[in-house]
Amino acid sequence: MSNVIIKTVNLSKYFRVSGGRMLRAVDNVSLEIRRGETLGLVGESGCGKSTLGRTMMGIYRPTKGQLIYDGQELNLTSKRERFKFAKKAQIVFQDPYASLDPRMTVGSIIQEGMIIHGMYDKQKRKERVDELLDIVGLNREHANRFPHEFSGGQRQRIGIARSLAIEPEFIVCDEPISALDVSIQAQIINLLHNLQSQMKLTYLFIAHDLNIVKYISDRIAVMYLGSVVELASSKDLYANTLHPYSKALLSAVPVPDPDVEMNKKRQILVGDVPSPINRPKGCAFSSRCPIAGDICRREEPVLREVLPDHFVSCHMVK
Repeated sequence: MSNVIIKTVNLSKYFRVSGGRMLRAVDNVSLEIRRGETLGLVGESGCGKSTLGRTMMGIYRPTKGQLIYDGQELNLTSKRERFKFAKKAQIVFQDPYASLDPRMTVGSIIQEGMIIHGMYDKQKRKERVDELLDIVGLNREHANRFPHEFSGGQRQRIGIARSLAIEPEFIVCDEPISALDVSIQAQIINLLHNLQSQMKLTYLFIAHDLNIVKYISDRIAVMYLGSVVELASSKDLYANTLHPYSKALLSAVPVPDPDVEMNKKRQILVGDVPSPINRPKGCAFSSRCPIAGDICRREEPVLREVLPDHFVSCHMVK
């Protein structure tokens, strides 16, 4: 059995906008996610994180590139293949208020996937709902209630139970805590962490809170304007940051020590993020990069391994 559960090869997702122009939301992303790990995906809002996660799930059809699951290339234009893939891969959405059907009971929401995939008889499905509610820290009596009767944290637990119902191997967590109160965020993170060890799950964890990502992730990929610019283990990324964008991103993370925070040197980026419709020639970060050279404005860098298991997309990093 391969150590890599899911892999993208030059995966791209473009959206057609007014005037026939193309918005390059995800551009030539090549990633491997290893079985049983959590790969964190970070970057500024609008950099393409959620689009990448949804394209990997088959919610969006890729414009080009390959998606390989368990060594087999997926044809996501095929309804039959997307249906089979949905049994193995699920998603936990960002907004627990919008992702649950308000007309369905909690039990019906959790059962829906089991019914669609023809899993179990009616009695076994009910037992499975009760079991899942226990697992995510809710009461069995909650199965007969509707989503509006629950808090945000409870709704996200329902969303997690729904994603687990058909026993997937791979789960995309699309900013699953960003809409929750800070006091609830840690509970959901710990729940996801415990579920992973109990059920041998693999996560793509999308977030913009770098402290949370550091805590939950084995490896972290940094995205900028639709492309991955750095990929390393969580420990190595924080201890030995190489890409100038990653350095600026990490320098903005607050440190819970007043003395360290006061003396910390922040890297302030000048200028705005270029438009994904009119990407600059060469490196997409060159217009904001403090160390950009002529080659950066001419040639687009490729993601390459510069240290063991540490990849960076930058001409200036040797």
